[in-house]
Amino acid sequence: MKRIVPIMICLAFLAASAFAEPVSVEFWHAMTGKNADMVQKIADNFNASQAACKIVPVFKGSYSDTMNAGIAAFRANAAPGIIQVYEVGTATMMAAKGAVKPVYKLMAENNEKFDPKIYIPTITSYYSTSKGEMLSMPFNSSTGVMYYNKDAFKKAGLDPEKPPVTWPEFFEAAKKLKASGMEGGFSTNWISWIQLENFSAWHNQSFGTKANGFDGLDTQLVFNTPLTVKHLTTIYELSKDKTFIYGGRENKANPLFSSGQVGMHFESIGGYANFKANCKFDFGVARLPYYPDVKGAPQNSIIGGASLWVFTGKTPAEYKGIADFFSYLSLPETQALWHQNTGYLPITTAAYELTKKQGFYKDNPGPEVAIKQLLNKAPTANSMGIRFGNFNIIREIEDQTWEDILAGKISVKDGLDKMVAEGNKTLREFERLNK
Repeated sequence: MKRIVPIMICLAFLAASAFAEPVSVEFWHAMTGKNADMVQKIADNFNASQAACKIVPVFKGSYSDTMNAGIAAFRANAAPGIIQVYEVGTATMMAAKGAVKPVYKLMAENNEKFDPKIYIPTITSYYSTSKGEMLSMPFNSSTGVMYYNKDAFKKAGLDPEKPPVTWPEFFEAAKKLKASGMEGGFSTNWISWIQLENFSAWHNQSFGTKANGFDGLDTQLVFNTPLTVKHLTTIYELSKDKTFIYGGRENKANPLFSSGQVGMHFESIGGYANFKANCKFDFGVARLPYYPDVKGAPQNSIIGGASLWVFTGKTPAEYKGIADFFSYLSLPETQALWHQNTGYLPITTAAYELTKKQGFYKDNPGPEVAIKQLLNKAPTANSMGIRFGNFNIIREIEDQTWEDILAGKISVKDGLDKMVAEGNKTLREFERLNK
């Protein structure tokens, strides 16, 4: 009888463990539409693949809203396990001492096989230390591209299979689209990310000193160059007769393109799935235009999108679940599913090769255009990416000043000088607080 009692206790413990509730980990994100559906699908697939952890996606609003909510929640000791933070928040998260559990440490502590070399270099470098230590997990990585309405091109007498390659060609095409009866020729989302940051990288021009902030906090914005003044002046002049139509900040201009009001539009490749679902016309994806008289152009574009950060203060079981989830996210099959259904870039070379092998790009060439643009040339100090503290605030300064330019309140030259001057004040404040 004495031997039976311990055996019964052991069996009871095993039974309880078998039926224990999985640890629950909240995953705060900013995805909408088809992309939000895919976040839920991947979480559901992971949850079904094992019984120890349940990932719970929670939509928290825009990128800015999500990041601000995460910061507030951490201060209130109520942070989620995982939070999606857009790329401009990278330096801010890196400086948040005591708030972040670095991914490379998380994976090592949980004995997860983790090799940063499997990820596309231009993506991982954005979220890593100078030693190559990954601080966050790349997730919805993207780059800016040009979408164009092939049906509208035909009506305007333009070749739908030959989108404009240079900016002079682009502006002429925009005028023809407007003259053909469209409300406008083109629009753009993300004025800072596409028309300033990517524009600078694509032309191998410095956006800021210190390798655009990668080499230290004591950096300066320097994008108010004659080339940028010329570029934004042309867009401003074309806004007067609505050849260019401004649709708002962030990605608010998307309806201008999907509704057929404009014939060309600049947006993240991450918008590909939503355009596929909403556009009632045939559209194409092309590389960003460039000025042919700029030496070295085109260079390579830089990434946007977001990565996944892990907060401190969680239990070992939660960290184990998050580490398992990150390994699952990195599988070629998971990344190929995400890439093919959203348009966002595959974060690993294996996922890109798998997608090619599956023949996806034959019917969907758009996403591969973005990959090839990102990998067009080996990155330089001007085209590795952007890493500035408080950069979300700097982008707000740039958005407001751009709107003042369009309203005729300030010239393009003075507006760019203002963006740089006020942005540099913001950088100095960040530097002061994080020394």
